[in-house]
Parts: sequence; structure tokens; C-alpha cells
Amino acid sequence: MKICVLPGDGIGPEITAEALRVLRALDLSFETEEAPVGGAGYRASGHPLPEATLKLAQQSDAILFGAVGDFSLDTLPRELRPEQAILGLRKAFNLFANFRPALVYPELVHASTLRPEVVAGLDILIIRELTGDIYFGQPRGIRTLENGVREGFDTMRYSEPEIQRVAHVAFQAARKRNKRLCSVDKANVLDTMQLWREVVIAVGAEYPDVELSHIYVDNAAMQLLKNPKQFDVMVTGNMFGDILSDEASMLTGSIGLLPSASLNENNFGLYEPIHGSAPDIAGKGVANPLATILSAAMMLRFSFGLNDAALRIESAVKKVLAQGYRTADIAEPGLSTVGTREMSDAVVAAL
Repeated sequence: MKICVLPGDGIGPEITAEALRVLRALDLSFETEEAPVGGAGYRASGHPLPEATLKLAQQSDAILFGAVGDFSLDTLPRELRPEQAILGLRKAFNLFANFRPALVYPELVHASTLRPEVVAGLDILIIRELTGDIYFGQPRGIRTLENGVREGFDTMRYSEPEIQRVAHVAFQAARKRNKRLCSVDKANVLDTMQLWREVVIAVGAEYPDVELSHIYVDNAAMQLLKNPKQFDVMVTGNMFGDILSDEASMLTGSIGLLPSASLNENNFGLYEPIHGSAPDIAGKGVANPLATILSAAMMLRFSFGLNDAALRIESAVKKVLAQGYRTADIAEPGLSTVGTREMSDAVVAAL
């Protein structure tokens, strides 16, 4: 197993280092190689996704990704900004299916901003289509109209095959859980989303054992706060999924707890925490490494088929939370707060 490690910017190097420590505590045979990406990639070679970094990823079996984002580079042309690295990787590897679980651990029920009875026992999986929609649709740009007024425009697009493949992934995931799938769209307003709903319904005919429901995205956002446990697996487009999965992360108490996997049709995956580079706390040793550690567990499960090893990591995380270990983002009165290294030390000890 060869893992391409792309730490990136901000807290990225800190959290990926701790995830690798946890992986090395398992009795597995794998090799890792690291390369710059994002702002680090731009500083190294003048591009957020250097050619050598992309080549390394292509020669690897999976990518463990930290985070990208550097405010000091926000004045660069868009194609050179750090965030373009992750978009470039998604496109290069056709990583169309993004898995974002949102799980509330019993010990962290009170860390959520919602009432405990609303979130206790919550376990949602959001599947976000990742390579289409308004993020990649053409035409796009900023232009000056005849009257001199500047206008920005982006295009929401989805083809039938793009919707079909992510729908199949979602139905298959629902089969492994509680056999309920909710498709999120805006079919009452957008033609693109009308096609989305029609295609999802057609694919659903192949999965008669899975209960399919539909919800408009604005109502979905409201229901995630009002009654989130009504959902099991949700599937949606790129932009809606980006927003809803971040909203769902806060049901759990901290975005620092949520992992993700972005997969292509061959189960090649990029694994990353869903949070950003958090430059304000970079280098202070206080970032929560659990989302990245759990992302590494998803990598073992999806790309390498090592479900038992993935379960070991996930069980270790549950154990350290039950033991009272807390980083600053999930701090509780009466419990001591630990740093990045101390949290991963506890996970390794639990293993």
C-alpha cells in the first residue's frame, strides 16, 4: 500500500502527522511519501498542485490530505490560489462521490449547540456529488456589460450519467445501513435539479428494498436543525452538499471531528477532514486531529478493504472520548484539555 501524503497549509501538517502515527501503530505494511500542495505547493513551485505532486498521487494507492488555504495568497489569480489544489485533484482522479458521515458520540451530546434530545444517537451519512454542478460548469467568469456594469456568472450543470453514478453509490450505501435514502434538490425552481430528481427516481427502481424520499434543499437545511434524526443517508449535488454537510458537522459539536472520503469508480480515494486550514491556530499544537485520524480509518476501509483495522481506529477514538480526552474545540467544564499530540497519544494507547 502506497499512501500519498499531502499535508498542505495551516494545521494540515500537524494533523496529518498525527494520523500517520496512528496508522503506524497498526500492524500493517505500507509506505508513505509526502509532497507539497495548496499554498505550500505554490511556494515550492509556483502552482497549488505542482506537477511532481500530481505525479506522486498518480503513482499511489490513496491520498491522505490535510487542508489547504492561506489568506496571504488570496490576492493571487484564482487558478493559483491554494484551494484550486483540491479541485484539481478531484478532477484529475474523477473523485465524484464524497462520503461525509456526521456521528454524535454519546460523550459529546452536550457539545452540540442543539438540545441533547435532538442530537443524541445521530448518525447521518451525506453523499455529495463532487465533480459537477456550479463548481465546474461552463461558461463562467466575470465580464463587463455594454453599460459598463461588471457581472459575475457561473453555470449549474449536471448530465444524466453524472447523476446516475452518484445515485447508484448512494443507494448502495443506504443498503448497508437502514435502507433509507433522501435525495436533496431544488426541483421546484431549477431545471438542473428537475433532471436530478427524475434520474434519481429512475435509478431507485433498481433498488426496491431502499425507501427513497425527496426534499428541497432549503427545507433540508431547516430539518437538519429541527429533526436531524429523521435522516439516514442523504444524496445531493456539489454545492448543496458542501453547505449541508458543514451544517451537519455542527450537530456533532465540532467540525474537528468529521472525516470524509472522496472516491472514484475504482475506489481510489482522497481522504481528508472536512475542516479548513485554520491558520489562526496553526503551529500552536491545539488542533483536533480526530477528523484526520478518522479519515485515515475511512482510507483503510474504502481503498484497501481493511475493515477490521478501520474499526480498531474508530473504536480507539470512541474510547479516548469516553475517557474524557478533549481538545479545545470540544472542551467541557471539569475535563482537562489536551493538545494535538496528546490526543493522538491517547488514540495510540487505546489501540
